[in-house]
Amino acid sequence: MNDSYRIVIYGAGSVGCYLGGRLLSAGADVTFIGREKLQKVLADKPLVITDYRGFRFETHLRPAQFSTRAEAAAGADLVLLTTKSAATEQAGEELAKVLKPGTPVISFQNGISNADRLREKLPECTVLAGMIPFNVLQKSPGHFHHGTEGQLKVAASADIELALARFERAGLPLEERNDMQAVLWSKLLLNLNNPINALSGVPLKEELEQRDYRRCLAMAQEETLTLLEKSGIHTVKLTPLPMEALPYVMRAPNWLFTRIAKRMITIDPLARSSMWEDIEAGRPTEVDYINGEVVALASSLHTRAPVNQALTQLIHQCEHDPSQAWPAPALLAHLKGVLDDYHAR
Repeated sequence: MNDSYRIVIYGAGSVGCYLGGRLLSAGADVTFIGREKLQKVLADKPLVITDYRGFRFETHLRPAQFSTRAEAAAGADLVLLTTKSAATEQAGEELAKVLKPGTPVISFQNGISNADRLREKLPECTVLAGMIPFNVLQKSPGHFHHGTEGQLKVAASADIELALARFERAGLPLEERNDMQAVLWSKLLLNLNNPINALSGVPLKEELEQRDYRRCLAMAQEETLTLLEKSGIHTVKLTPLPMEALPYVMRAPNWLFTRIAKRMITIDPLARSSMWEDIEAGRPTEVDYINGEVVALASSLHTRAPVNQALTQLIHQCEHDPSQAWPAPALLAHLKGVLDDYHAR
């Protein structure tokens, strides 16, 4: 490895392994820090990276390239944090012990507040909010597949100038932004589908082909957009259509949605949400950092977000009993009932 710029993936799961694998494919010096279970998998199997456009990269990691200890981040020139949102504070505390002052750390996590929470734990580092718009699924042990389109975004900073060319060579260009709050909330509008996909029990493409599931998503998005407008938070276009148009698109008849969606999104037939993957693996989900963020925003405005609150509750129930899938008509009827009860009060 000739590259002297060392990148550490902290919290190497599906997203982290995909990002690190793409960077490795372009010759970057990458160290993965993750769970012992995955370390054992990659000790026996190759790291395989694929995407919906046909990209494929396969490599056997050296023992030193994957660690379970935070100390492996010492001397890093860049850290990509890809842990679950609930682990943000712990990750910050562990990294604070080993990172040199000024090290850029990009939070590539779901949710709104991770970079702010991380910054409190890493006051001597340059902590930047990042956004991953696409879906990554572990198709088999050690094989990570990028199933939907989108470009990485990160808060603009001179401290990541050396990283930009490496991401470009890896086919994952970083778009620098000065409006990351708007970017994160706009991404969250798309992530509101995560619990619906998890509750459906079917791949994303199959779920979105069913109008009643899309109506459920439209209800959650519309509720969120109303709260964003009240709080003065703007959105940015992450699809060819403005984010405010998403609920109308989701409610469209199948024949019309199919035509519009071809221009909006490309989804691999096998792609699923990370929330579905968490439930299947028996792990806690990030619903509190997705739909829960909407509930918290509503509370700050002295109101409620009944649809997003209901989805949050259903996912928590599913975490304890993952056996029940929700057919589209049943989920839509449940959310409509919740909304009717809210308006009747």
